Amino acid sequence: MAPNLGSPIKTQMAVSILSRTASSDYHGSSQSEGKQGGRRRVFVQTETGCVLGMELDRGDNAHTVKRRLQIALNVPTEESSLTFGDLVLKNDLSAVRNDSPLLLTRNALHRSSSTPCLSPTGKDIQHRDRSSPIEILVCSSRCSRTRQLVKDVMKAIRNGVDPIPVHSGLGGAYYFRNVRGECVAIVKPTDEEPFAPNNPKGFTGKALGRPGLKRSVRVGETGFREVAAYLLDYDHFANVPPTVLVKVTHSVFHVNEGVNCNTSGKAVDKKRGAVSKIASFQQFIPHDFDASDHGTSSFPVAAIHRIGILDIRIFNTDRHGGNLLVRKLEGATGRVGAQTELVPIDHGLCLPESLEDPYFEWIHWPQASIPFSEDELKYVADLDPVRDSEMLRMELPMIHEACLRVLILSTIFLKEAAAFGLCLAEIGEMMSREFRGMEEEPSELEVVCIEARRLIAERRAFSPVANPNDDDATQFDIDYEEADPAMPKSPAPYPFGQRGRSSKNPLSRLEEQQEDDEHIESNVESARSPSAREWHPHVSKLSTSLKGIALAGKSQRCLTGAPSANFTCSKIKNSGGATGPQVGNSRSANEQLPANVNFVKLADMGEEEWSAFLEKFQELLPGAFRSRKCGAAGQRPKQRLGTSCQF
Repeated sequence: MAPNLGSPIKTQMAVSILSRTASSDYHGSSQSEGKQGGRRRVFVQTETGCVLGMELDRGDNAHTVKRRLQIALNVPTEESSLTFGDLVLKNDLSAVRNDSPLLLTRNALHRSSSTPCLSPTGKDIQHRDRSSPIEILVCSSRCSRTRQLVKDVMKAIRNGVDPIPVHSGLGGAYYFRNVRGECVAIVKPTDEEPFAPNNPKGFTGKALGRPGLKRSVRVGETGFREVAAYLLDYDHFANVPPTVLVKVTHSVFHVNEGVNCNTSGKAVDKKRGAVSKIASFQQFIPHDFDASDHGTSSFPVAAIHRIGILDIRIFNTDRHGGNLLVRKLEGATGRVGAQTELVPIDHGLCLPESLEDPYFEWIHWPQASIPFSEDELKYVADLDPVRDSEMLRMELPMIHEACLRVLILSTIFLKEAAAFGLCLAEIGEMMSREFRGMEEEPSELEVVCIEARRLIAERRAFSPVANPNDDDATQFDIDYEEADPAMPKSPAPYPFGQRGRSSKNPLSRLEEQQEDDEHIESNVESARSPSAREWHPHVSKLSTSLKGIALAGKSQRCLTGAPSANFTCSKIKNSGGATGPQVGNSRSANEQLPANVNFVKLADMGEEEWSAFLEKFQELLPGAFRSRKCGAAGQRPKQRLGTSCQF
């Protein structure tokens, strides 16, 4: 564990060193490889799911990429934007790494534009997709295990062993097999998620990049979140199966009628009907059952703790018994218990772009109320949210800044809470919302965030700076570090432990969720600027808070109150035994989406405000923890809506 740093200078130095080492450790070879000869390969996906791989020349820009896509796939590109995570690409494509996925989205006012007839030139034909049937995207050294798995699957396909569609659940998923016909991987195309254009179960109505089943997770973006969960599971601590993002081409994939993927290239092979998709590719884990099929009280305490620690770090909004696979260890007999292994899957709804109500089914399991072990506390204390976010920026450059801010916030919360002595159940409860009088109230975590933002706003308001051009004019100082130290003290913080005593929420909602899909775009607008993508924390107290926070040395989801949907199909049971809801006709995505409430925004804060917010957030946490400890004995069980989504 890195030593605590005690000054702003040391903090900035540490961040600078971190950035350099992260670049060399994670992608030194990949980046140099992509820049060799000035050529890089990218995979461009349209908002309807069509995919085309192409080579980028040194002089290429967004216009030339869109032209090739238009000719090859016959899709409209007028009034469209080529995006790479939070970045809207224009003339400069230098930020795009080799083997990166890009998304072409049409602007809202031009979604019915027609496609002009264009004839491909010799140069355009030369740039058609020549990639392999399965290509691993933005892969690091950690995907070495999966590379061999991909080779085994490709060998099986060449020998006529085709994938098997999974018929349960609401999302499209496929078992990929080896030459012996054994299931070895689960592939989930991003354009076959619930509400995506090519969803095979009739749940369509959303373009890729729009708010999805969870409004803070966009349609088509669960795949890279699955990969993020695996990358964040250091030392295989929680046992997440190896997962990568791939471009995969096969005739087994589904394309809905009316979705235009006609091409003279390779995205659709007219002879075989092969379709290219961007998808998550996860190792299939043989297992005996899942946690929803068996009593949970006998599961290993350590396994529940480790999975819970991961869920809190990634702010998992959908952890239920159905996505915890149970394996009996070899030679095990008798009752389930210490002789079993738990495997967490289905992490597509983690790392939302804003705080919402997570779903942790383990909150009420007895293991979650047992204190952390010394090894678990050391693991948590060694977590570094800055390094985690930098690693994900390098490994998954398409990830949104808002997701990384949620990761940093939840990791800080976990580290502080564990160091204070809270158990897993208490931490999960503090992150979960409560429903009283038909009203959804903010969680204790959100209340701390609301209070931190209020104090930061008040501090700025009480720090006027004289305008040198006008003695009578004043302006608000937006630099938190230069605020007047003689500023009047803020009122006492909101009594965290008293939340929920009245049926009416004492804090006004910061924002009511609208049916309009544009709300996510506004949430992350600030993250689209280059300065947002280059954010580094660099305030004084952040050195100790982010480098060493410790205060002391089945395609399967049970749904209550929301539609069921199935992304991860890591249960052999799913191929026949598991039953998802039967959907006859296509349904509008809008009528299926719950109206979520957003109490706290993170993406709208500038760099300085975000750093100041984290500092104030940590100052408020001990009071919140003390209130939780003092009030826990008299608290009654929370009334929860139960918003798990059965993928």
